[in-house]
Amino acid sequence: MKLLILVLNNVSKLDNLMVELANQGVKGATIINSTGMAHSLYNHQESKLMNSLKALLDPDLPDNKTIFTVVDDEQEAIFVKVVEEVIGDLSKPNTGIMFTLPISDVKGLSK
Repeated sequence: MKLLILVLNNVSKLDNLMVELANQGVKGATIINSTGMAHSLYNHQESKLMNSLKALLDPDLPDNKTIFTVVDDEQEAIFVKVVEEVIGDLSKPNTGIMFTLPISDVKGLSK
């Protein structure tokens, strides 16, 4: 089993992503609001460096969503496929980041 984490920058695609994941049999995920470092630093007024970089950053940069779920190898492949279809190429700017971590023990999951 693995913990799959997706930090989604393009939150306008969240609903479509959740619908397609459900259609493909993904049974559950937890979604939390999150804020990226760039947005946090943008709001930090005391840093001279950040004040000089404000022109480079979008002041309306939205918060993102962090989605996490526990998957087996088959579900991981499905999740990754759906993310790539709905979200697109994660190597492009402002799309997101996805990674997995191994899990040694899980309790409370329904099959």
